[in-house]
Amino acid sequence: MRCPPPWRESVVLGFQHYIMTLGMTVLIPTVLVPEMGGGDAEKAKVIQCLLFVSGASTFLQTWFGTRLPTVVVGSFSYIIPIMSIVHAKRYRTYTDPYERFTHTIRGIQGALIASGCFHVVMGFLGLWRGAVRFLSPLSVVPYVTYTGIGLYHLGFPMLTNCVEVGLPALIVMYLNPIISPKRPIYDRFAVLFTTAIVWLFAQLLTSTGVYNNKSESTQNSCRTDRSGLISGSPWIYLPFMPFQWGRPTFDLGEALAMIAASFVSLFESTGTFYAAARYASGTPVPPHVISRGTGWVGVATFLSGITGSVTGCTASVENAGLMALTRAGSRRIIQISAGFMIFFSVFGKFGAIFASIPLPIIAALNCVFFGYVISAGLDFLQFCNLNSFRTKFVLGFSFFLGISIPQYFTEYYHVKHQVGWLNDMICVIFMSHTTVAAFVAFVLDITLSRDDEEARKDCGLPWWEKFSVYSADHRNDEFYKLPCKLNELFPAL
Repeated sequence: MRCPPPWRESVVLGFQHYIMTLGMTVLIPTVLVPEMGGGDAEKAKVIQCLLFVSGASTFLQTWFGTRLPTVVVGSFSYIIPIMSIVHAKRYRTYTDPYERFTHTIRGIQGALIASGCFHVVMGFLGLWRGAVRFLSPLSVVPYVTYTGIGLYHLGFPMLTNCVEVGLPALIVMYLNPIISPKRPIYDRFAVLFTTAIVWLFAQLLTSTGVYNNKSESTQNSCRTDRSGLISGSPWIYLPFMPFQWGRPTFDLGEALAMIAASFVSLFESTGTFYAAARYASGTPVPPHVISRGTGWVGVATFLSGITGSVTGCTASVENAGLMALTRAGSRRIIQISAGFMIFFSVFGKFGAIFASIPLPIIAALNCVFFGYVISAGLDFLQFCNLNSFRTKFVLGFSFFLGISIPQYFTEYYHVKHQVGWLNDMICVIFMSHTTVAAFVAFVLDITLSRDDEEARKDCGLPWWEKFSVYSADHRNDEFYKLPCKLNELFPAL
């Protein structure tokens, strides 16, 4: 929507976006902090730091970046180089867990600061703009589509960690168009309804002792009292204190491996920006705006390194999908969600209550929202000529290699993993479905689909190029005809 919904509705919708950011914000520290030697208190502080960085960076992105309604969250792409730092030999000598945690996180901070600087240079100096300007609707299709597909492991595989909770959440989400086909009350607030219903169900299962004799992993995934966040979180905590764990340490190899993860984050953020623009009733984002937006994502990663929030940042795919479900693409909503992030990052006990939502519930929501982002990529097919065999080849080949190449490197990493920064750089790039699919489509598109005017029409360039200028506004008539009042599109709630 060009104009935001009423304030009361915006607050509720903003809170939904905040709930969705908790998935990645909680998952990454839950995986990493125990490996680093940290306990529940350290995990809670890292989550609060990451939540604060997400909120502050979301404000910066909506004010000075792409100005799209996009949320900035922690990125899963940094896991490989971070795990290499965690398992580095120089940290194994520390016998005290807390001492090992502080030294490890200082090493991660140094690598994140270097990674953030690389990201900032790519964005603000226009280097990423130089690459993005060669895109076309044909190459954007696998680009955006794999932005959603590439996170498949955060959907159903994570849901199956607790089927008793995850599957009901997926079913309740599926029922939303059936319950309110004409009055989209449930449709717009499906996250709140689904989370509340299934969370209560999970609490009931926990209280009745269903999981008492289950394995430790099952209990950690299913029980509502195993996160340790409520007991480990302080009432009030200032997560924006720089270098709270000590002075960062720098290692060249670790920094290069983290820069490779930052390179992958460039691809992921760009795909999310295109999806968000599509669902926010906007036209394709010009290259200079994409480059500026990725520059501010780099600032977010730099802030992550300063505050000690464990991982780098990217634009949130799940929040772009939520925008499609609610049909409310307003910056006001996203800025309200950023306010919730900052508030709950400071008042830790209150934020820990919502951060204790079982992750299989979030995984069920991801199944829906990643699907919406995939659809946003396929939406660009309408501007391509699908009767052209060149178009078919570019699409088919990039889609196939986008699955096949990451699968090979995933097996190589898990079966023949060799510790080393060069190995991490190669694996983190080629294990990314988005990066591989986008790069293959980009190369094929510029070499096979632009040799004559007919080929240019096949890949949709005549329509696309008018949105890549600096001095004119070519938004379509439908954009200007969008009503400002939400109730003109939807019945009164």
